[in-house]
Amino acid sequence: MKFFLSICLLFLFSPCFAGEPARHYAVAEIPTPVLNTPNFAAVFGGSDGRTLKMDDCGLIRAMEFIALPGTVFTIDQEMKRGNLRVFRVRTADYPYRSKTGYYLDSRFVRLSDKKPPERPRRLPHRQAIIDDMLAARGSRYVWGGNIREGIGQMLTFFRPAGSLDGQTANLWRLQGVDCSGLLYQATDGFTPRNTSELIGYGKPLAIAGKNIDQIVNLVEPLDLIVWSGHVIIVLDRERTIESRLDCGGTGGGVVIRPLRQTLAGVMKTRLGVDDYAEASREGKKAFVIRRWYPY
Repeated sequence: MKFFLSICLLFLFSPCFAGEPARHYAVAEIPTPVLNTPNFAAVFGGSDGRTLKMDDCGLIRAMEFIALPGTVFTIDQEMKRGNLRVFRVRTADYPYRSKTGYYLDSRFVRLSDKKPPERPRRLPHRQAIIDDMLAARGSRYVWGGNIREGIGQMLTFFRPAGSLDGQTANLWRLQGVDCSGLLYQATDGFTPRNTSELIGYGKPLAIAGKNIDQIVNLVEPLDLIVWSGHVIIVLDRERTIESRLDCGGTGGGVVIRPLRQTLAGVMKTRLGVDDYAEASREGKKAFVIRRWYPY
């Protein structure tokens, strides 16, 4: 006993003296918006309580993604923002670097002192993924969105001070998807959430030096035409689907286009390569096609 106490006194700041603080975790109980700022009220409400914080293209740039139910977070910091309890968090579902950190509202999650098991990832069948993406046709492009139906609780948790027009209410609910969010929802969160990871996901198709006809003969359903910043999904050798940002135009959102037309448009400004990282190092504007299904 004396020996044990001596060791504890020698290492004053060790767990045997002060006790190691418990790590805290959170689990998403419903679709959970994750922001790159802790100031949720400024994003959903603003100074008048009914304004969304958007850029000139109508994008809520504070949005990062919507965590699916069951997503596990490590809580790094707890803070109060007005009446809100906000957590700074990390999650394996979104393992990307951030200068500002990632934040969620405590009302969307349940807490745990012990680390829960990670959200199970089960890849749906190919046709189920295609059908889900087809059902999204016409959905709005929403930065950080990956639940095309939106989150109904947003209007309750961040209640606007007054009535909203229909478009603003839909955007307040985060109703719509961005380019990788379209695929993320259709695969039930199996695929990476960012194009920065999709450019290396699966295996590459050898498209360097090939023309449109040759590329068309290579692709299969669910192949990804991708570069850092955007992804287009092949439906078959006739069609592609994507969620497009069209700032100020009328062609945005989830659209289906002919495969040849899509490739022709991409290849006007980008070079088809087999290794995106190498092309980027050489300063080339490039795209790759990645085959990930079956994984």
